[in-house]
Amino acid sequence: MGRSDPEEGQLPASVKPPDGGWGWIVLLGCFVITGFSYAFPKAVSVYFKELMHDFHVGYSDTAWISSIMLAMLYGTGPVSSIMVNQFGCRPVMLVGGLLASSGMILASFTTNIIELYLTAGMLTGLGMALNFQPSLIMLGTYFDKRRPLANGLAAAGSPVFLSALSPLGQVLLEKFGWRGGFLIMGGLLLNCCTCGAVMRPLEAGMKRKMERVQDKYEAKEMLPIGERAEEAISTIDGVKKSKKTKKKQQPRKGKKLLDFSIFSNRGFVIYSIAKFIMVLGLFVPPILLVNYAKDIGVPDTEAAFLLSIIGFIDIFARPSCGMLAGLKWIRPHVAYLFSFAMLFNGLTDICSARANTYTGLVIFCVFFGISYGMVGALQFEVLMAIVGSQKFSSAIGLVLLIEAFAVLIGPPSAGHLVDAFKNYAIIFYLAGSEVVLSSLFLGMATYCCLNQGKKTPQPEKTPSVGGGSDTEEAESDVEDHAGDNHHLSHSTNTAVVMDSDAVNHVAEDRSADGVEQPAGEGAVPVPGECNSGPTVERESF
Repeated sequence: MGRSDPEEGQLPASVKPPDGGWGWIVLLGCFVITGFSYAFPKAVSVYFKELMHDFHVGYSDTAWISSIMLAMLYGTGPVSSIMVNQFGCRPVMLVGGLLASSGMILASFTTNIIELYLTAGMLTGLGMALNFQPSLIMLGTYFDKRRPLANGLAAAGSPVFLSALSPLGQVLLEKFGWRGGFLIMGGLLLNCCTCGAVMRPLEAGMKRKMERVQDKYEAKEMLPIGERAEEAISTIDGVKKSKKTKKKQQPRKGKKLLDFSIFSNRGFVIYSIAKFIMVLGLFVPPILLVNYAKDIGVPDTEAAFLLSIIGFIDIFARPSCGMLAGLKWIRPHVAYLFSFAMLFNGLTDICSARANTYTGLVIFCVFFGISYGMVGALQFEVLMAIVGSQKFSSAIGLVLLIEAFAVLIGPPSAGHLVDAFKNYAIIFYLAGSEVVLSSLFLGMATYCCLNQGKKTPQPEKTPSVGGGSDTEEAESDVEDHAGDNHHLSHSTNTAVVMDSDAVNHVAEDRSADGVEQPAGEGAVPVPGECNSGPTVERESF
């Protein structure tokens, strides 16, 4: 009553992303989580020779540790999404940090390779998966206008941590052995719990408190008699509390743990297919690069330095691309920028297939680092733009599951082709062609399908994932606000009549003392009728 609510008649929207403030702390946590998730499986490879010696196994056996970590990171995406939708981001990340740390700590006490698969591979991989997805979800809730830049900065954690963890692992191996190194690495992974603790959820509680204070203030302004005003306000509060109690007692519909309805979104389907094709070839060149350089006569040290070049370029490429994607004339077309990044990466592979000198490989690493950084900075930004932050928790879980199949198919198949043909050029041609194909598919499908869909937009009827219950609560809140306003008006009118009675008694006492009252004094306008309705006169009492 008397309050012009700008959102009247609409469902209460979620809290607006602050695009800063505590969001920068969330971004820092996401930076650390991304670094651990992508760099840790690669950094563990420095211990492989010692593991081969102690457990008497081959390189392929130890390489399965990193493969299992990545498979858990990608393949358990739906599990992470379900847990986030059920319990929220912060609890899931805290549990994930403990699992990741305990996996490496337990791995330091293993006695065979199978136990390493179960501890360092599965347990640590699951823990990192439970950290990675929630951190990206929280990043999307805290940033909107600056989200491309935030995604680019968070993605830069991967090359930064790779550059730091690999030398650190080598130092730990030399001083403490692989068991001591695993133990210390497990301690470092406890920082994931710290990152999870700072993921403070955005809530609308403060907004509701401000509305309650505003209601009380307005009631006191319209009801000057103290005791009567307090009675009216207490009545209002009692009605609100009773409505909230009834709302809690009403059975709520089951909350969707994983929303498969996003497959009805054509943009999501196009994105998923493009990502599957891209991942088939995206990771193949950097995996085979060092061995290819050694085969053409490059010394081991210089061959290993090629990956450092890619990582160094990647560090700057990701934030720069995030800033570029945030420009107002580019952001609406970020899908096409992502398609260009994929095309750039694929053509780099194809054009460098015949490089047989160290200089040629260095040039390849520079361009591959730029294109790879662009892809890494844009991949999740495009997904957020397609499905929105509310459905992102389910979308990223399903996308990572799809990518898990591609990861298990692409690099192993490339290895078999190298063994069969002894020719790396074929692998570069094939990998580049797959990435180029995914780029063309994404660009053409986005232009042909999604642009046609924009001409005849249809409102979504399916409630958003993780927000299905929020929508129901929002509808209930609208009804509550309407009911509260009606009751507030009724209570205030009653209180005004009672207050008018008190004023009339004072007026009659003055009249008895011989003080004349002007005509119409004591008339009190009824609120809500804007002086157009009848007034309550002193004589009527």
